[in-house]
Order: sequence, then C-alpha cells, then structure tokens
Amino acid sequence: MQKTIEILGKQVLVEWSASADKKLQELAEPLQVEMELYFSCLIRKAVRFGGEAQAGEFVTAAPRLKIGFRPVMTKACNVKDFEVEPPVEDFPIVKPEAFVPKRLTIDFKAGKWQGEFSLKNTSSLVA
Repeated sequence: MQKTIEILGKQVLVEWSASADKKLQELAEPLQVEMELYFSCLIRKAVRFGGEAQAGEFVTAAPRLKIGFRPVMTKACNVKDFEVEPPVEDFPIVKPEAFVPKRLTIDFKAGKWQGEFSLKNTSSLVA
C-alpha cells in the first residue's frame, strides 16, 4: 500500500507492507509513526511507533495510520550519547521543510513495527 502525504509543504511517499496493513486493520486507534531526525555530533534517523512518537503534528496517511516528522537535538555532544538514548528536545530549525523526508517505509515483522525513511527518493523495498 502507498500514499503520498504532505508535511510542511513537502511531498512524502508513505509505503506499508501487506503485513503492516493487516496489523493496522486490527488496531482500535490509529498508529502514530514519527520520523525523527536527530542532530548532535552526527545525524541519526529513527522511526518511532505508538507511544514513542512525540511529533507535535501528525498527518493521516490511512484511516489507522498517522505520520509525523520531528527534528530533535541534544544540548551537548557526548560520546556516551551513542551508548544509550539521550534526552532530546525539539530542534527549532529555521527551514524545517528542507529536512522533510521523501519516503517512509513501514513493515510489521516478527510481532514488531519496523520503519525506515529516506531524505532522497529511493526505490521501494516493501513487499
């Protein structure tokens, strides 16, 4: 399944597998999915699901699927940041639309949600 949504005026292609779609249909409430772009000593990408998703706004991609984008940063760069999850805060980027991902893929395998996003257009790997 796939749908193009708009976040901050930018088009994002959201694709989800048949197994993810089946699991979505079983949910009583929409699943919130966040694309987190983390700025610190280096840039890290993460996809967060459900209660871990902290984006301020979500866009509906399907009746039970909502997508958000959240750039975050740490106050200081520390090597230990890479050993554990450091506390983060929203990153007030002047032009956040420049960092909105182009594609998000979602799957549900072995009882867990999985996701990946890309800042450039790439071919789909979702089955």
